[in-house]
Amino acid sequence: MDSLETLLVLAEIAHGHLCAGQILGVRMAMLGCERLGIDEPRGKDRKRLVTYIEIDRCATDAIGVVTGCRLGKRALKFRDWGKMAATFIDVQSGQAIRIAARESSKAKAREMYPEIENKNLQQMRAYREMPDEDLFAEEWVEVHIAPKEFPGYKGERIACDQCGEGINYDRFARRDGRILCLACANPEARYYRPLMKGSTAPVQVASTESKCECS
Repeated sequence: MDSLETLLVLAEIAHGHLCAGQILGVRMAMLGCERLGIDEPRGKDRKRLVTYIEIDRCATDAIGVVTGCRLGKRALKFRDWGKMAATFIDVQSGQAIRIAARESSKAKAREMYPEIENKNLQQMRAYREMPDEDLFAEEWVEVHIAPKEFPGYKGERIACDQCGEGINYDRFARRDGRILCLACANPEARYYRPLMKGSTAPVQVASTESKCECS
């Protein structure tokens, strides 16, 4: 395993900046690999690890850097629970550990460095130094990964009977004898709304300013 400082440099390059969330993510992933006995997650052990992430913020990029797990490799699984937590699974041994950031770590950072007024800078310094037990709660868990969810699974590709788009990994539903993609089967659950041909709609953007979770 690379050193904390080396991994923080790699995380900063991948994410575009270094913040408290990045430090949490790097340390969380390092701890998960350590507990599972995975020494080279991006090297000789790269096929052993599957990671479930519970938040789509800065820490997620950092965890991907340390573990080598990627959505495109199907080794990174996202669960939108809004928690600073991740579960690391060794598919070789079947062991899995879930690690969550302690809410108390923020107060601990204030106690350690009250002279630093900027919250992000305060947490960045403290999170580098805190022992693991002050930063994280650990829990050994059981995770069932279906065969079709493993990296490298090659499933049949079929087309939706309504929109005609291809579907991978059995992400479809049957309705009245028809095979439908999940968007056609559950239109109310779509993240997009189809417009009439020839029409456009303004892009709705809440803010043009990009902020990290530590701002």
